[in-house]
Amino acid sequence: MTASALSRTASRIASHLRSRQGWRAGATAFGLGALGAAAFPPTHLVPVLALSLPGLLVIVESRRTLALGFWTAWAWGLGHFIAGLWWISNALLMESDRTIVAVLVPVAVPAISALLALFAAVPAVLAVRLFPPGWPRVSAFAGLWTLAEMARGVVLTGFPWNLMGSAWAFGSLPIQGAAWVGTYGLSLATVLLACLPLVWSRRAAAVGGAILAGGLAFGLWRLWPEEPPVQPVAIRIVQGNIAQGHKWREELRAAHFRHYLALTAAVPPPRAEAGEGQVVVIWPETASPYLLASDDAARAFAARALPPSAVLIAGTPRLERLPQGSSPPVRVWNSLVAIDGSGEILGVYDKHHLVPFGEYVPLRWLLPLETIVPGNLDFSAGPGPRTLALPGQDVPPFSPLICYEVIFPGNVTAPGERPRWLLNLTNDAWFGLSSGPFQHLAAARLRAVEEGLPLVRAANTGISAIFDARGRTVGRLGLGETGVLAAPLPGVLPATPFALAGGIVPGVLACLAVLAGTVLRIRLHVSGRHIQKIHLYSLKH
Repeated sequence: MTASALSRTASRIASHLRSRQGWRAGATAFGLGALGAAAFPPTHLVPVLALSLPGLLVIVESRRTLALGFWTAWAWGLGHFIAGLWWISNALLMESDRTIVAVLVPVAVPAISALLALFAAVPAVLAVRLFPPGWPRVSAFAGLWTLAEMARGVVLTGFPWNLMGSAWAFGSLPIQGAAWVGTYGLSLATVLLACLPLVWSRRAAAVGGAILAGGLAFGLWRLWPEEPPVQPVAIRIVQGNIAQGHKWREELRAAHFRHYLALTAAVPPPRAEAGEGQVVVIWPETASPYLLASDDAARAFAARALPPSAVLIAGTPRLERLPQGSSPPVRVWNSLVAIDGSGEILGVYDKHHLVPFGEYVPLRWLLPLETIVPGNLDFSAGPGPRTLALPGQDVPPFSPLICYEVIFPGNVTAPGERPRWLLNLTNDAWFGLSSGPFQHLAAARLRAVEEGLPLVRAANTGISAIFDARGRTVGRLGLGETGVLAAPLPGVLPATPFALAGGIVPGVLACLAVLAGTVLRIRLHVSGRHIQKIHLYSLKH
């Protein structure tokens, strides 16, 4: 299709969208937002964004008042996040026999999406109201969208799920730019590319081609060098594949524990020819139904299942009883415990970024709600990110990340000592056979590229995976599979620019995009006034 044909097609679509008024405008915006969610895993239909995002700006522009424009943009965001986050309802269905949770099933996803939709509505309305059509609006909108995503990562504890840049995580090549600009920077480029139909011309095609070619060339340049030598560790991920509905049933606890012990006892030995050394067996988040940190008998059983000289890193609840009369009488953490072959504890990490309403209830004194996790006891938060070293072992220091702690760009390592790998334990059984585990996996993959560190991911029902420091898949166990994933620990790269600067780089780029839109707006305004003066002068003479 030629540039002129594309331009005519875009004009016809824009004209149709502008004709939508009243409730039809909101319904159309909702549908466009839902369409945009198809760009995320597992479908990765990135081209749909070239209709979804320009359509958002066009339909908002057609609304007569600021309020109508805002609510139309909000409807787009509502459709976008409902379509992208529908899997959250699976977690509620797991506990739907509890009345308070059952009530939340039909309203939770729309309620969460209604809040997140604000982060789509605000940049769209600001771009349309403050910047004229064309390059000023496109540039400013890309920058404002990126700043809104960065805000979404911190506001109300943050939820940077399905960032626009994660649409490219279907392979290692298109995400290499994250090593410099992070996923937020990829979002900036993605929104800019998607909105080019609004300014379609040879110049726009050249800009789009330059961005894509530049990203491709940079990706090839980063992937071209030989991979650094593997680290002398034999990773053995145990994927037990225990359904969430069975996981905490009292009569099945012993059977589940024996299941993990049997898989552990069968892990393959280290392969010297592959550069493997000490065996590290990894169990997913809360894989142990017993409190490994305080249950000596459970630790002894786990230790006996280990191969000689191996280390076990296992997800487990951790409990501490408080003095008599305390309320509550205990504290509980979502933890990771490392033990050696004698059952000695080598290290403990407590999850610090807890899931609101899943692991604790915000403003519990005001909201008479239960957590989704059974027990109605708030988990305690750990002190924060840390680099965990296991004394007396040949295991390189690592940064532990439990569950969705891995989705936060620039916040997966502690200040100071740089780890040699990232370890993500998760239990995506809550999400069932849905898009949730694929989206979670994509976020983890991007952290490996951003930090220049290999990432090991152990998931109860999948998807377990090992990525090298450039985000390439070393090994993978699919969703719903049972087994052991065996591979050497990939090598580590020098700290990337994003690892050194964090959100500063994409933040500056987003601000520059808004500034560029502002400069173009001023130039258009000045040029328009100049043309008007010439016209008036011609009329007088």
